[in-house]
Amino acid sequence: MRSFDRGPLDLRPLTITPGVSRHAEGSAEVRLGHTWVRVTCSVEERVPPHLLGKGSGWVTAEYGMLPRSTNTRTAREAAKGKQSGRTQEIQRLIGRALRASVELTQLGARTFTLDCDVIEADGGTRCASITAAYVALAQATRSLQSRKLLSTLPKMVPVAAVSVGIVKGLVVTDLDYEEDSAAEVDMNVVATAEGRLVEVQGTAEKGSFARAQLDALMDAGLAGVARLVEAQRRALGG
Repeated sequence: MRSFDRGPLDLRPLTITPGVSRHAEGSAEVRLGHTWVRVTCSVEERVPPHLLGKGSGWVTAEYGMLPRSTNTRTAREAAKGKQSGRTQEIQRLIGRALRASVELTQLGARTFTLDCDVIEADGGTRCASITAAYVALAQATRSLQSRKLLSTLPKMVPVAAVSVGIVKGLVVTDLDYEEDSAAEVDMNVVATAEGRLVEVQGTAEKGSFARAQLDALMDAGLAGVARLVEAQRRALGG
């Protein structure tokens, strides 16, 4: 029996709440089972040096886990003086995913920074961060248009992410921490609403797996992303 009495291909109970910050141009929280992530989108009137004079905006991300987001306290990385390799990998992934969702040339010479903070972790935090970050980014572009800083909304396509895996020989979607720890195969699928892949991260944790299993994992991942996109659209009002 999986958590929340769900079937193999079901997501955990999902809520996406937009507009959770009074100060940020865009913001959203995602709760996926016991995983809870808050994202704010801040806009600055500047771009990185490699984009100066190119007529393009930029989207980047930062990611962090609060000290008691897990069952034991983890020290803040700022106190250690450096980010872990895991943190750097995840925030680069989030940035790539969100840049794939928006036409950067329509943002103006601006940087949109998505700050993804894990409040509680129970598996799938990087995927939940991407799903919430799209909502926060879409909100930020609407905020700029309402303030007449953007004449039109940039072209955007929803992007979301979900974990899939093989647990006890069975393909499952949206793994919680217990399942992730025991999985024979663990994979993250990042894709757009059009079913186009942004990134696939997959590893056989125990032995190897067959091509047919890979196809089944991809099908489960894309189906999960489609359900997440529906929830994003509802959160943004259609």
